[in-house]
Amino acid sequence: MPGPYLVFKNSQKCEEILKKFQKKKKKGVCVVAQTTFHLTEWKICLEIIKKVCTNATIFDTICNATAQRQSEAARLAAKSDAMIIIGGRQSSNTAKLREVCAQHCPTYLVEVADELPLEKLRGARKIGITAGASTPASIIKEVLVTMTEMKEGMDMPMESTDSNFEEMLEESLKSLNTDEKVHGVVVGIAPNEIYVDVGRKQAGFVPLSELSADPNAKAEDLVKIGDEMDLLIMRTNDQEGTIMLSKKRLDAIKGWETIAQAEENGDVLTGVVTEVIKGGVIAVTEGARVFIPASLATASRGDSLDDLLKKEVKFRIIEVNRSRRRAVGSIRSVLKDERKALADKFWETAEEGKEYDGVVKSLTAYGAFVDLGGIDGMIHISELSWSRIKHPSEVVNVGDTVHVYIKSLDKEKGKISLGYKRAEDNPWEILKRDYPVGTVADVQIVGMTTFGAFARVIPGIDGLIHISQIADHRIEKPQDVLKVGDEVKVKITDIDFEKHRVSLSIRALLEPQEEAAAEEPAAEE
Repeated sequence: MPGPYLVFKNSQKCEEILKKFQKKKKKGVCVVAQTTFHLTEWKICLEIIKKVCTNATIFDTICNATAQRQSEAARLAAKSDAMIIIGGRQSSNTAKLREVCAQHCPTYLVEVADELPLEKLRGARKIGITAGASTPASIIKEVLVTMTEMKEGMDMPMESTDSNFEEMLEESLKSLNTDEKVHGVVVGIAPNEIYVDVGRKQAGFVPLSELSADPNAKAEDLVKIGDEMDLLIMRTNDQEGTIMLSKKRLDAIKGWETIAQAEENGDVLTGVVTEVIKGGVIAVTEGARVFIPASLATASRGDSLDDLLKKEVKFRIIEVNRSRRRAVGSIRSVLKDERKALADKFWETAEEGKEYDGVVKSLTAYGAFVDLGGIDGMIHISELSWSRIKHPSEVVNVGDTVHVYIKSLDKEKGKISLGYKRAEDNPWEILKRDYPVGTVADVQIVGMTTFGAFARVIPGIDGLIHISQIADHRIEKPQDVLKVGDEVKVKITDIDFEKHRVSLSIRALLEPQEEAAAEEPAAEE
């Protein structure tokens, strides 16, 4: 249910009413302003509200066009000897203009030219004239013409006006039509709209939704005070004295001409992806929106569309509906051409043994495909690691940057085989260098058979401990002494590098200990 409300007309009444309201111990206060409220008075009221009510919610509902008109009127009155306000006496907007100007100089409100106080204006050197937002243009023109005739007929010592005054007057009062193009200058920026001066008595504004085709754009990032731009009239409101304008639609009209031409010529356009929608993305180029289906938005169908959001992309126009002004584009078409150019360049210099940095593009059960920059090569699973692996994902993942070299290539079929593992990482080379025959090493049991146990010497190489070399006495089976996971000390007794076989012995380390014990002299009794 709505609560009680109180109305005040100026700052004096504001403080008086708010103090009474607070005595009633209300939970909160909501304060709104009439759209045509006196701007200066509103600022004073805000200070009072903040001082008296610590729990007030304030809505600044003063129309920006009204506030701007009041400010301009105050500046004009400050440098004038007299002010003429043209408008209805019952108009709140006109009454506020009169109050604002009266603080600076004698001010007279007239509804028609016949009400001009000519005698009172005789001694004025500078006379300012303004009008309410809804004042008809014909009445404004009549008053201005009468003032001009008055100056000439009475030989008043007023400063001369611009020699093109009549032309400027006609231009400023010219009626504006929907879909007409105008030129404006940015005079104000708000979160949801910008304000522009289009050289007319009406105040122009551009809603944020009509400023850019990008729904995520912010007004302050797009324009700054003083920027000039061409705009399209969307709607005029003579009652409020405002014009709603659009930059987006004018940009779209210009952009559409570019799109239509690009479709005919096959030109590549550049745009920014502003939306990811069902079935594709929307890219904006020169203010015009282009739909790019998901199947044509990325190099591969599995690529994420979200990665394109807010990114600059290149595309071709492949379809145009001129009657509905809709266009369909393809990013993939451009990517395909770019990759072909890169592939041609690659084949010009490619040779066996040449090294590249590439990105893992996809994995299969038999290997990894790597993008070398315009062309793909494959690392076979056997080339990924010196150790036996079950799947490429044990070594690399999609998106990894890898250093590879060309093992072999077939230019006719466009196939490239890549090498990844390095010779210096070959475990057999490491074994030859660091573990010669006779070396004693700590190993781990990794497998069991009827004739012995297999032990991991170094990653990639397992050696066999024959059943006869497990203990210094006869055993029936390896499991009588060992189990998988045990860590034992062994001696490397033989290495066959051609057949990749390593022989190990536990017994060889036990026998010398026994012989040494037998050679010790018996203790004397």
